[in-house]
Amino acid sequence: MATRFHQNNNEEKDTLIALLKYRRDLDLLFREKWYRIPVKYAPKMVREGTIRYLAFYQPATFKEEAFKICWYGPVQSISKLKRRDLLPDESSHPNADTLYYRIELAELSKLANPIISRRKRRMLFITTTFQKLKSARELNDVFLESPLEERFWERLKQERIDAERQLLAQIKQHIFYLDFAIFSMNGKINVECDGDTYHTSKADVKRDKKRSNILQTDGWAVLRYTTDQINHNLEYCIQQVKETVNQYGGLQDAIDPSKHRYLDDGNNQLRLFTE
Repeated sequence: MATRFHQNNNEEKDTLIALLKYRRDLDLLFREKWYRIPVKYAPKMVREGTIRYLAFYQPATFKEEAFKICWYGPVQSISKLKRRDLLPDESSHPNADTLYYRIELAELSKLANPIISRRKRRMLFITTTFQKLKSARELNDVFLESPLEERFWERLKQERIDAERQLLAQIKQHIFYLDFAIFSMNGKINVECDGDTYHTSKADVKRDKKRSNILQTDGWAVLRYTTDQINHNLEYCIQQVKETVNQYGGLQDAIDPSKHRYLDDGNNQLRLFTE
């Protein structure tokens, strides 16, 4: 049975940004206004029925419209169906008996200002709020994480330090999502905001140390900041990020990787280099 929805105006996460893999998927949305997600991979807000809006990220297959969020719509209903029932013309597909969520939209609308990924990221799902979706200028603005991360993100933006939020890093069998990934000309930096809830027990410290060691073997420099440091000494944290970026050859431009600039950390004047 389908579940019906009404608009929700609170500030809890209510919006899912999903990968629109092929142009034919967009054509299907235009014609029939529904999208499918395998039940086994569905985000929590889909499983629990708290999703209110669905937006779509377009990858490289969209060519001139690639790496953008352009389309979205309010969710009208969710139901579970096998793939063969969703797409009867593809009944011989290997996943024909796989169970999917069918997410029906009341309408499909285009954002007035498409949200771009300057680094042309790969992604599958992002959960956020409708307010974030409507106000975001680029992909990293749509993320809604802990208050510590949000505060750190605002300072990075004020200092014009490009960072990728929740970037997936796969190192052999290990998969990590990085709070902030910053790319310098001669290295890459992972900045982690270690809130008290998940990073203070002995087991947490041991896990974080193991994670940092694995990242470092893959060439990542790791900077970790505690709740106390971010709340009471944020400027020191930002200064240390700047110094680390400069030590690795300056901040790489998100759109043109051949360009980089040194950050004004009190020891260096702001300089722009093009190679």
